[in-house]
Amino acid sequence: MTSEYYPYSKYTRVWIPDADDVWKAAEIVKDYKDGDPVLHLKLEDETPLEYTVGPKSNPLPFLRNPDILVGENDLTALSYLHEPAVLHNLRVRFIESNHIYTYCGIVLVAINPYQQLQIYGEEVIEAYSGQNMGDMDPHIFAVAEEAYKQMARDERNQSIIVSGESGAGKTVSAKYAMRFFATVGGSANDANVEEKVLASSPIMEAIGNAKTTRNDNSSRFGKYIQIGFSRHYHIIGANMRTYLLEKSRVVFQAEDERNYHIFYQLCASASLPEFKDLSLTSAEDFTFTSLGENIFIEGVNDAEDFKKTREAFALLGIKESSQISIFKVVASILHLGNVEICSERDGESCRISRDDLHLQHFCRLLGVEQKQMEHWLCHRKLATSAETYVKKMSSKQATNARNALAKHIYARMFDWIVEHINMSLQTSSKQHSFIGVLDIYGFETFEVNSFEQFCINYANEKLQQQFNSHVFKLEQEEYMKEQIPWTLIDFYDNQPCIDLIEARLGILDLLDEECKVPKGTEQNWAQKLYKQHSSSAHFQKPRMSNISFIIIHFADKVEYQCEGFLEKNRDTVYEEQINILKASQFQLVADLFNEKDDVTPPKSSRVNVRAAKSVPKGPNREHRKTVGHQFRSSLHLLMETLNATTPHYVRCIKPNDEKEAFLFDSRRAVQQLRACGVLETIRISAAGYPSRWTYPDFFSRYRVLLKKSDMMSSDKKQVCRNLLETLIKEPDMFQFGKTKIFFRAGQVAYLEKLRTDKFRAACIKIQKTVRGWLQRVRYRKIRKSAITLQRYGRGYLARRYAEFLRLSRAALICQKQYRMVRDRRAFLRVRQAVVTIQAYSRGMYTRRIYKEFLLHHKAMIIQRSVRGWMARKKFQRARTAAVIIQCAFRRMRAKKQLKQLKIDARSAQHLKNLNSGMENKIVQLQRKMDDQSKGYRNQNEQLLHQNSSLGSEVNKLQKQLELMKSQQVEGGQLLSLQEELERLREELKEANAERKRMEEEHGSEKLTLQQRVEELETENSLLKSEKEELNQRILQSSQRSEVDGSSASQREASLQTELDAERQRYQNLLKEFSRLEQRYDNLKEEVSLSKFQPGHRRDPSNQSSLESDSNYPSISTSEVGDTEDAIQLVEEIGVENAAMDISLFMKLQKRVRELETERKRLQLSVDKMEELNKRKSSETRSPASEQEKADLAYNNLKRQELETENKKLKNDMNALSKAVAERASQNNSSNELQDSYNLLLSQLKSANEELDARKEEVLILRTQIISTAQLLEKNDLIKDSNNVPEVNNSKEPVDKEEAVKAYHGLCESKKLLEAQLQSQARKHKDELEALHTQNELLKDDIEKKQEIINSYSSLSPEAQVEYSIQQEITRLTNDNLDLKELVEKLEKNERKLKKQLRIYMKKVQELEAAQAAAQSSRSRPELSRQVTVQRKEKDFEGMLEYYKEDEALLLKTLISDIRPNTVSATVPCLPAYILFMCIRHADYINDDQKVESLLTSTINAIKKVLKKNNNDFEMTSFWLANTSRLLHCLKQYSGDEAFMTQNTGKQNEHCLKNFDLAEYRQVLSDLSIQIYQQLIKVAEGIIQPMTVSAMLESESIPSLAGVKTMGYRNRSSSMDMDAGGPTSYTLEALIRQMGQFHSIMRDHGLDPEIVGQVVRQLFHCINAVTLNNLLLRKDVCSWSSGMQLRYNTSQMEEWLRANNLYQSKAAATLEPVIQAAQLLQVKKKTTQDAEAICSLCTSLTTQQIVKILNLYTPLNEFEERVTVSFIRNIQNNLQERNDPPQLLLDTKQQFPVLFPYTPSALSLETLHIPATLGLDFLTRV
Repeated sequence: MTSEYYPYSKYTRVWIPDADDVWKAAEIVKDYKDGDPVLHLKLEDETPLEYTVGPKSNPLPFLRNPDILVGENDLTALSYLHEPAVLHNLRVRFIESNHIYTYCGIVLVAINPYQQLQIYGEEVIEAYSGQNMGDMDPHIFAVAEEAYKQMARDERNQSIIVSGESGAGKTVSAKYAMRFFATVGGSANDANVEEKVLASSPIMEAIGNAKTTRNDNSSRFGKYIQIGFSRHYHIIGANMRTYLLEKSRVVFQAEDERNYHIFYQLCASASLPEFKDLSLTSAEDFTFTSLGENIFIEGVNDAEDFKKTREAFALLGIKESSQISIFKVVASILHLGNVEICSERDGESCRISRDDLHLQHFCRLLGVEQKQMEHWLCHRKLATSAETYVKKMSSKQATNARNALAKHIYARMFDWIVEHINMSLQTSSKQHSFIGVLDIYGFETFEVNSFEQFCINYANEKLQQQFNSHVFKLEQEEYMKEQIPWTLIDFYDNQPCIDLIEARLGILDLLDEECKVPKGTEQNWAQKLYKQHSSSAHFQKPRMSNISFIIIHFADKVEYQCEGFLEKNRDTVYEEQINILKASQFQLVADLFNEKDDVTPPKSSRVNVRAAKSVPKGPNREHRKTVGHQFRSSLHLLMETLNATTPHYVRCIKPNDEKEAFLFDSRRAVQQLRACGVLETIRISAAGYPSRWTYPDFFSRYRVLLKKSDMMSSDKKQVCRNLLETLIKEPDMFQFGKTKIFFRAGQVAYLEKLRTDKFRAACIKIQKTVRGWLQRVRYRKIRKSAITLQRYGRGYLARRYAEFLRLSRAALICQKQYRMVRDRRAFLRVRQAVVTIQAYSRGMYTRRIYKEFLLHHKAMIIQRSVRGWMARKKFQRARTAAVIIQCAFRRMRAKKQLKQLKIDARSAQHLKNLNSGMENKIVQLQRKMDDQSKGYRNQNEQLLHQNSSLGSEVNKLQKQLELMKSQQVEGGQLLSLQEELERLREELKEANAERKRMEEEHGSEKLTLQQRVEELETENSLLKSEKEELNQRILQSSQRSEVDGSSASQREASLQTELDAERQRYQNLLKEFSRLEQRYDNLKEEVSLSKFQPGHRRDPSNQSSLESDSNYPSISTSEVGDTEDAIQLVEEIGVENAAMDISLFMKLQKRVRELETERKRLQLSVDKMEELNKRKSSETRSPASEQEKADLAYNNLKRQELETENKKLKNDMNALSKAVAERASQNNSSNELQDSYNLLLSQLKSANEELDARKEEVLILRTQIISTAQLLEKNDLIKDSNNVPEVNNSKEPVDKEEAVKAYHGLCESKKLLEAQLQSQARKHKDELEALHTQNELLKDDIEKKQEIINSYSSLSPEAQVEYSIQQEITRLTNDNLDLKELVEKLEKNERKLKKQLRIYMKKVQELEAAQAAAQSSRSRPELSRQVTVQRKEKDFEGMLEYYKEDEALLLKTLISDIRPNTVSATVPCLPAYILFMCIRHADYINDDQKVESLLTSTINAIKKVLKKNNNDFEMTSFWLANTSRLLHCLKQYSGDEAFMTQNTGKQNEHCLKNFDLAEYRQVLSDLSIQIYQQLIKVAEGIIQPMTVSAMLESESIPSLAGVKTMGYRNRSSSMDMDAGGPTSYTLEALIRQMGQFHSIMRDHGLDPEIVGQVVRQLFHCINAVTLNNLLLRKDVCSWSSGMQLRYNTSQMEEWLRANNLYQSKAAATLEPVIQAAQLLQVKKKTTQDAEAICSLCTSLTTQQIVKILNLYTPLNEFEERVTVSFIRNIQNNLQERNDPPQLLLDTKQQFPVLFPYTPSALSLETLHIPATLGLDFLTRV
């Protein structure tokens, strides 16, 4: 590596001069040493050549660059910078890769392809927009983007200077640059300035372009267009300056050239009705258009172009009348050229015939007097100091005057059009900055060069001087920025040549001076030039001419002919003719030549027309300034403008003079490269340090030259320094900057050679190792084969010996076995005899023992039966005696009790005690009856249990019985066997007889069957033949059906395509409608702003209070309870779980409402009881007696019993909850049906127990009422008896009355009990019906599960596993929810019972206190406590009511002010549900105005919110979800059967009743599409800047990508260094962003189908941007980049799979990028490779495949470029494809969106509105 480097050694390739190709390639065949006179070379065709080398005459040839650098997109990236290297690189890019653009430092070299290329579409503009210059392939859009970016970043005006020869493509390049600005910097309002700027191009081409021998659309004037931008960098206006219109072309054209296009366009459209008055015919009939002898251009339709010109006039605001006037002026010029001027006999005068038709047309079209024009076309006025007289002109002079007039008219018309274009493009807004596009003629040299070529070349000298200084300045800035020592570089300075032309007494001054001389001539002017400038180095006198001169320009020597200079510089037009035109009756013609008041100094209109200037002045005031002086002034003004801006250069090259597509003429190209300054740029770059590498790139590429110890260092800069100091000994060959390393020319090639040698050595080592390994493998195979042969040979010998041993051993074994068998047979015979004897003896003994055992068993059975009978008889006698004794004793005791009762019955006190006892007995009987009913129920349950147990026992006994029967059958088997044996013998005899009979029948049938078989064989052969025929028919019919099926599938596919296209068109129209609507809104805002009066406006101070006040309570009682329960539930289960499990939340909420209703019912019953007690206590009573005190004590006792019962009920509830919990934990998941049934039974039992408790309470209270009433009646009777004066001693009547009253009381109690029993029976009946209903539901559930089991059995094993898992998860979830609901219910009941118990205790205490107060103080008849009466609430029907005046507040709260995070923890799409519930109520009350107002205001409010948040993805996604949900709700509840198939019964009840909102559904559907398009736009705006960096530039696989030199590209001026350089994104960042989008849409409740479509659209954007950048970037078209890209796409596919989005067709959109990555990786050499590529790349177009193959760049010497023949082979194979012509994908293409109908399972009445929304004014209905 450290050896000396000899550049001119063997195998080195060089460039040598050549007469035909300018430069020719050769290779050195012998090392060259210093001093050798000859360099031995070999040409590419193997021809040897001895190249003479001399130190002065013939220096050493230029060295060639390495192949890896050939085809670079920047010429300054070449290691060897010289003319042949530049020419060869341009030729390779243009011919082999078809690349027309190449960078040369800051210059863009554009070669005219003479072919329409598909590289200027909207998608290409989008691809280059926002990119740094050099990041992508060279393009005119890249230069325009660089200018636009620097204008925005540096706030400095920019200029793009487009120059080149005629036919090089200057106008087209300038047009595309303006098109880029119009697209990227479109106007912010509706002025459409960008469209007007583009519309000016066809107009200027029509009036300023013409066909020349070099170009069919050559610009014959120069123009500088300033495009103005606002502070936000939107186009607000434009201005155009023109330079040096070629007026001579109006009256003269060379052979095969044409006049300006407007003349031919007008003649081609002369047949139109509006142009009949122009009296035009074919262009061949007019002198001014037929001088070139060819009026047509191949491929150009003048009539169509004229339509475009008129459309452009209309777009620029030029009225139809003005257009007709312009066309009249153009037609008049044609007629003027045909005016025939006849010479008189004397030769000094001339005349025009009065009947000249063309003169009549001329005067008629311009509105002038024919006589005057006829006179002054042949005469002129001469003015002297003393007098003025008229002089006749000769025919030649008159013709010249006529031509001068025609040129002047056309120039004035040209200036008028330019002025009006500028007026149309100007704006009232203040211009912040501008970008100028200069489209000016390049350096020209012809065989005859006149005044026009002189001015053109003078302008190019000025531009070249500015270019040289700017390039030098940029080089200096780059060196200073990198802190590299700056040494002065000499460059060509053309200031002496400029001074020769424009300095004092220069060529222009002498020309103006000669023009002022009355009789000045070109000969005198030439002599003055020879005398004044003969000593100048840039001026020469021709040897053979005295009326021409030579100027040595920077590009070439040019010889100018002096003839015509003076006349063209004077530009004389006679004043009399102009005065006639001023007097025209047409206003426009008069305005063309009339003078306005001089506000600014007069200026020539032929050279420059600027906006906001006065109309050009007449010729009588132009004698002061000549054309040369005006051109010099305008050129100085242009240079001042360019020097005040940052210039960007585009140099257009004409590749050949034949105008053939992609033909490169090296001599013509070199001539233009020298003329346009490209080679000067190369020379300036080569004089310094042309090759520049950043430290990371240098380290990455040349780290192979480092040692391993050096690579471990973390300081990469120091490592690079050490490496270069080791490799390159001369320190002047490189410099270290702050961020880059600078190399002299040739040093990068040297480093590449060292790198290649290093790789070559490594390859040799690898080859050596591999070959050694292969030889070792071969040796091992041979050795293994020899060992195998030896093994087989030895094995054969061993097997022979083993065979001998085996035979010997077999003989011995045979002998042994024979002897063994013989002895064993004898032993077995003896053994068999012994065993038989033993068997018979043992059987005899066993039978004897069995008979004895059987006798003992029968005796035991008899004894057991007898003993049992005796014991039963004894027990029956004892029981009969006991019963008799008990009856006698009870009869005696009953008689005593009866006697005592008769005695007691005679007393009244006893009757009183009896009455008091009867109450207790009634209560006891009631309780006893309840206990008996409970016992009865328990007995029923026990009986059910016993029945089930007995059933199981019966089954067991049946099984035992069957077993016993089988055992008994075995006992009688012997007899049955004997009988069976006899029967079988008889059957055997019958069978023998039958067999004989069957044999006879068989013999006869056999013959008939043989005959039948033969007949069947014949029939079989016939059937086979028929079968074959049928098979053939079936095959033919199947083929026809396949053809029909394929055609049907094709028709179906075509119909689907048409449907998608129609949907796409509709959505595009909708998009256009939204855009127009946006424009309308913008205009309204502008109008409102214009009407806005200054000052501060504020809302009323009481606005908030007005909004918050309401006549209705904000939250109802049920809502309060629901809210408290919901809050408590959320606190118990956690906020996160509550937010996640929405179904659980809704179930709990429903249960809470049910419990609240039950609580209200119980509260109402308690209140009624309380009122009843109050009425009782408020009645006036007599003083309390002892009996009343006893009753009160009894009531207190009853209350205590009630409290104990409540406590008992509480304990029972706790026990029940524990039992349920234990049962839930112990139940098996498979016994789901039984568990649910047990749960229902337990719930029924608990309900019955609670019902019994309530009944007891009612009975106790009613008993208290009856007893109190009886006591009051008794007190009244006592009072009455005390008032009687005489008391009867007999007590029988009193006792009788009391007995009657007691009897009536018992009857009432009986009726009461009967009513209670009836109500209880009805309740039991209802419960039974409920159980039957539940049973039916369970049966339905069983049937459904049976269907599920059947479908489950039909699935595959894998599907069964997955299905079972899903079912198990679902079941466990439901079980969990049910258990949670049950636990919550039990806990809720417990809390409710506790509250009720506390209420009851409190009320009992209050009653006691009230009774005590009533006894102590009878003066207060009423209680002072106030009773609270609650309103019974109706069921919520899922509607919300609001007042009409609250509509604005509703929309403000729900739409304008809401944020997605506000309702993130609630039901998704909550605003949509609330709005629909309001719509439902408006429909319910049949208020059409309210429905229409609410829907219209909702749609407008959503549009305003989206307009306000047009860049907020979260807000757009939120409203897309809500809008689509509102649309689905309108469909679901529309009442249409098509949308009601999935509704529940309750949801069907909530359908709209009165209005059909189908039209609003369509409006909402359109709005959803607009929101979807905005969502896609926002997401693409976020993802698009990340895509290129993440997919193409980030190293997902580290250290895989290679690095190449980039030359001037990515220079500091192309990047925003203040912002820290360009932002770099990784693939992880892109995937993370996609995940964020997906999570936002999912959280907002967006339909999964829409989410899939959004992801598909974003993946299409990623694919399009990635592929477009790949097609426009040479640096990423390599094998390693293909590997990186394939890995990145696989990661994107994995993300789709992880989020269950793979079925959304998003992965299919990545197919073009995947195929492009594979194309970069596959082999690209043979024909088979080409066929494989054609079959692989089905998603790429032919143009894209060829482009990638052309861009494919090897990063090492060992990789090979794709040959041209291989690319042509690919093109030939792909000719049959009908691919679209565009190269890039459309990044703005949107797939048609579909909104599938997805009904909601949520019931509206269960919806809960959070209090945080502030919707207190809504009333639940």
